[in-house]
Amino acid sequence: MVYNFNAGPGILPPEVMEEAARAVLDFNGSGLSILEVGHREAPFVAVMEETRSLIKELLQLESNREVLLLQGGATMQFMQVPMNLLATNQTAAYTDTGTWSAKAIKEAKVFGAVDVVASTKEIGYTSMPASVTCSDTSAYLHITTNETIAGTQWQNIPYQSRVPLVADMSSDIFSRALDFNRFGLIYAGAQKNAGAAGATLVVVNPDILGKTDRNIPSILDYRLHIKEGSMLNTPPVFAVYVVLLTMRWLKKQGGIAAMEKRNQEKSDLLYQTIESIPLFHLPVSKESRSKMNVVFTFKDPSLEASFSQQCKEAGIVGIKGHRSVGGYRVSLYNALPLSHLEVLIQLMRDFAQRNG
Repeated sequence: MVYNFNAGPGILPPEVMEEAARAVLDFNGSGLSILEVGHREAPFVAVMEETRSLIKELLQLESNREVLLLQGGATMQFMQVPMNLLATNQTAAYTDTGTWSAKAIKEAKVFGAVDVVASTKEIGYTSMPASVTCSDTSAYLHITTNETIAGTQWQNIPYQSRVPLVADMSSDIFSRALDFNRFGLIYAGAQKNAGAAGATLVVVNPDILGKTDRNIPSILDYRLHIKEGSMLNTPPVFAVYVVLLTMRWLKKQGGIAAMEKRNQEKSDLLYQTIESIPLFHLPVSKESRSKMNVVFTFKDPSLEASFSQQCKEAGIVGIKGHRSVGGYRVSLYNALPLSHLEVLIQLMRDFAQRNG
């Protein structure tokens, strides 16, 4: 048995993987693999439309919101967002809360001025900003709702900004209930809570588009992707299909509200366990702790090798912290069963008893 705590690509529901595997051999009885179905043929057009419809339903989006399934990951969005939203004479407001927001800031600066309106860099990204204020003339305000490396998460979304709110939700979309209609644009790589690597979800209010003086290359223009129903070019067919299967699974489980309840239970259990064991240290401030990516370290680093080896022997994978920060990171995405987390927690308790 393998217990998968990888930060991304992350764990998928078994029934999603089983259905996807069947479709690789025979997609819906067509005699064709999902890997070779024509993307403009009726069977796949139906997949694309159902996927987008389910996303709108699950996020409770208003009718004017557009759902796109693109390529390039969140990293592509770091530059596609400012290319579409930031005019050359404007300034965009960004929050600097970790590795991923810092990367977004770097790319935005290629296209215009950036005002870092809040940063927790000086404290090692161990919390989210207490508040954010940006100019009313800003083109938009950008946040990263969950920092997978730092293990922090916005618990109080800065909705009060009077400019379009843009959010990278790659690692916590579909994990908790938010007012998704209060965002001007949301983007997320699918490979954590929405499906398989290769598809990138974008939700956008079209009213914020077309306001720059920039000549945007066709493949990077959101308006053209909207016009063509996410099929301006060949979409990531298999990845989109896995997103569809994941959305069906999510709806069957009770939707986002049910996921939020389960994720709260998992994260509460893990944080309480870590707090109860003197060997461990939680670097993130309590009010900013992520419910998706729990990071911790050993107070005595010499214990790490033994702990890592015991996790390996138990079939526990993916908990090593990001190479830039070290320590450990446990990812608790929607598809992770509580029973898998309980295996890790028991190992942690046993290890502490032997080494306390």
